[in-house]
Amino acid sequence: MIMNVENLSHGFGDRAIFENVSFRLLKGEHIGLIGANGEGKSTFMNIVTEKLMPDEGIVEWNKNVRVGYLDQHAVLEKGMTMGDVLKSAFAYLFDMEERMNDICDHLGDASEDEMDSMMEELGTIQDMLTNHDFYTIDAKVEEIARALGLLEIGLDRDVTELSGGQRTKILLGKLLLEKPDILLLDEPTNYLDAVHIEWLKRYLIDYENAFILISHDIPFLNSVVNIIYHMENRELNRYVGDYNKFQEVYEVKKSQLEAAYKRQQQEIGDLKDFVARNKARVSTRNMAMSRQKKLDKMDVIELAKDKPKPEFNFRNARATGKVIFETKDLIIGYDRGTPLSKPINLRMERGEKIALIGTNGIGKTTFLKSVTGLIPALSGSAHLGDYLYKGYFEQEMKPESNTCIEEIWKEFPSYTQYEVRSALAKCGLTTKHIESQVRVLSGGEHAKVRLCKLINQDTNFLLLDEPTNHLDVDAKDELRRALKEYKGAILLVCHEPEFYDGLVDKVWNLEEFSLLS
Repeated sequence: MIMNVENLSHGFGDRAIFENVSFRLLKGEHIGLIGANGEGKSTFMNIVTEKLMPDEGIVEWNKNVRVGYLDQHAVLEKGMTMGDVLKSAFAYLFDMEERMNDICDHLGDASEDEMDSMMEELGTIQDMLTNHDFYTIDAKVEEIARALGLLEIGLDRDVTELSGGQRTKILLGKLLLEKPDILLLDEPTNYLDAVHIEWLKRYLIDYENAFILISHDIPFLNSVVNIIYHMENRELNRYVGDYNKFQEVYEVKKSQLEAAYKRQQQEIGDLKDFVARNKARVSTRNMAMSRQKKLDKMDVIELAKDKPKPEFNFRNARATGKVIFETKDLIIGYDRGTPLSKPINLRMERGEKIALIGTNGIGKTTFLKSVTGLIPALSGSAHLGDYLYKGYFEQEMKPESNTCIEEIWKEFPSYTQYEVRSALAKCGLTTKHIESQVRVLSGGEHAKVRLCKLINQDTNFLLLDEPTNHLDVDAKDELRRALKEYKGAILLVCHEPEFYDGLVDKVWNLEEFSLLS
């Protein structure tokens, strides 16, 4: 056994996340941790990695287990290069080398006894360094960097200049170089392009050790896991098989529970009715008392409350002019003047729905921002059409310390409190979420707050930068439906073909304009 979790309970304020959850992780298990947004998947990861102390319960790891955690919120400091981050996977070996050099510096001053002890420690350290391939670290770093497409960007690039996908790759590369006994992966496919999702899929299929994977990307999940842990209503339940198998078993269990609930409710009604009619009569009082005892001892079945399903209905502004935008020899790049593209000549017209794809770091977000004038182009131009009412969903935004209510009110000051609450509830947020600060919400709940702002604006041109990241299956399906019905134009950055296939009219691959191709 690798890890044992017993009687875990945790909550934020009066909002319980888990109640009495137990969990065992065994060697070689490939686990998918699933559940709707806000059910506590990332909180669970933070508790088992000891970033968060649970209110109650214990988390026990096997003594010699090395844990590797891909945390979407890891801080990468300015001044660190990609090479520095990857090499930090071997920090414990560099510490050993430092100790070895320290011993060598002091050998000349040592007594005979000290010399024997130091030589013994020196031998142990040298064996450890050799066994852990310390002297081939550069080659290993290069191998992983090449596999993840980081080598061509340059390992001397400052990490704060990376795109979301490049950032995920660097954290993933560091984790894989650490070769932990268990991988904990929190939505690793967010921001990754199709090529590297495929690479990660192959890596995990062949992975000999255990891993726990949080993902809302069902095709990816199905291809790599053999156990599902489902988080719902403060419980954690185990299912053997992939996500599809889980769904089959879950639906059967749900139907059986509903049938048992109906039977029990009927029985409870009959018993209460009998007691009410017979407890006052001497001849039937004993029978009534025995029925009452049966009622008191009954283990009452409770059905899980249905989670609010999100409803995304975008508001349409007046029609745009014929042309949404047209670029003429547009060259995009970072503010320090490094070009990302050859000259781009593209035109988008009224009502078109277009997916923007391409490998990480190629400039998809930069293109969106250059077209809308949020950042200047390096050269060339982007002409916007007439009567545009733009709605922009950014890839990642810093969560606010405002409550959800305050966040929406700030955007729509004329709304009544009822209208604000109603707008948030329609996006699938419960009362407790609505009254919480945005920064304590899960990634998916935060995305729903941002979508709430967007659907309540009058728009006719949506620019959506990876809107499906963090969203659970229900929210993703509802967003796809709403975008299909939307009358305006859509420019969508997305790495999930199953989301944009059948939704968009055209696919623009920015790799065609890349300086790297």
